[in-house]
Amino acid sequence: MPLFAAMSAFAALMLGAWAAWRAVRGEPVILRQLIAAGFVELVLLLAVVAAAITQARGELPGDPWVLWGYLITVLFILPVAAVWAFADRTRTSSVALLVACVTVAVMMWRSLQVAGL
Repeated sequence: MPLFAAMSAFAALMLGAWAAWRAVRGEPVILRQLIAAGFVELVLLLAVVAAAITQARGELPGDPWVLWGYLITVLFILPVAAVWAFADRTRTSSVALLVACVTVAVMMWRSLQVAGL
C-alpha cells in the first residue's frame, strides 16, 4: 500500500501542477488532463486494493474505520472534479482540478499516517 499511496500522491501533485499552470494562464481543463486524472484514479484504485490485501493479512495496524473513510472518499474526488471540468469550460475548471489534486495528495499522505505505515 505505501508504494501505491506514494505514487498516487505524486501523480496527483504533478497533475495539480499542470492544472495550476493552466489556471494561471486562464485556460480551462483539456481532455489530456482528464485522461491523466483517470490514470491517477487507477493508481488510487490500486492503493485501495493493496490496502484491502494488507488488511486481510492482518498487517494494517492503524484504525480501519478512519483509513477506509479516507480511501473510499478519495475515490470520489477526482471524478467529481472531472465532471466539474467537463461542465465548466472556464478557468475555474482548472482551479477545481488543482484543488482536487492537492486534496487527493493530502488524503493519501494522511491515509499512510492513519495506517501506521
